[in-house]
Amino acid sequence: MSSGVSGITVDEFQALEQKVLRAVEIVKREREARAAAEAEVASMRQQLAAQAEAVQTAQSQIASAQNLAVAAQSKSEAVESQIQAAQSQMETAQREREAAENQLAALTQERDAVRQRVERILHQMDELL
Repeated sequence: MSSGVSGITVDEFQALEQKVLRAVEIVKREREARAAAEAEVASMRQQLAAQAEAVQTAQSQIASAQNLAVAAQSKSEAVESQIQAAQSQMETAQREREAAENQLAALTQERDAVRQRVERILHQMDELL
């Protein structure tokens, strides 16, 4: 069963047709695989862009947090300095109070001594009169 015009048999033609059909199937699968790969690449790029944006946002939040931490540290140091100054003033006031109490005690003793002398003098004057 061969055709006189082309010189190929039906079996050869069918074998060739099967090869062409397989080649078409392979090309079709490759195109589908390529389309799927391109879609996956596009999806990955979107995810990468979203992650890059999230990283940038996180970095900016970290920078803000660091700035806040530095400001808080500075404020804390200022408050500590104020506390130390207040403690120093309190210690000075305590020493001044103690000095005033000592002076008051000395003046009270002196007053008592003067009173006793005045009373003795008055008593001596009473005896003289």
